[in-house]
Amino acid sequence: MAVAGVATREWQGVQFPTAGTWTVDPTHTAIEFQVKHLMIAKVKGRFADFEGALTIADDPTRSTVDLRIRAASIDTRTQQRDDHLRSPDFFGADKYPELSFTSTAVEHADGDDWKIRGDLTIHGVTKPVTLTTEYNGQTADPWGGQRAFFSAETRIDREDWGLRYNQALEAGGWVVGKEIKITLEVEAVLQA
Repeated sequence: MAVAGVATREWQGVQFPTAGTWTVDPTHTAIEFQVKHLMIAKVKGRFADFEGALTIADDPTRSTVDLRIRAASIDTRTQQRDDHLRSPDFFGADKYPELSFTSTAVEHADGDDWKIRGDLTIHGVTKPVTLTTEYNGQTADPWGGQRAFFSAETRIDREDWGLRYNQALEAGGWVVGKEIKITLEVEAVLQA
């Protein structure tokens, strides 16, 4: 994606951000999830407290991503539900205060699209996942810095991470769906 006035570089004919260490800007980044409720409705939530870094290599396929999320920062806009999600029935935030993602491989898919493979740890359980990622560009900010933008998503079965709490519905099915859609809108700042 070439945008006028946007700093960027090319790698094998595709745009990619400047090599270096980029820190995730939590005030301009969203980590959100979506799950089915009562088999039909979709409930959305987010995490408010997190930190992360992307180390972009000269060869982008050698780049790394590390993200740490505080489980207690979960926010679904309903205090009772958030308290339940922090409990041992779900995240067990007292015993497992952090969720994390650590990349193991970065692969170019097509154009601005990338696959970031890595280990996702939730509730003390670590499993591999793949983030389908889009590089959205790099630009100078008003304070003399450089910012890069990425969108990513994945889907997981929450039971694979030990999040098995549920209630059966009289009509069949479950109160909480098993599949969780996770989306990230990341703004990262290049470190000097």
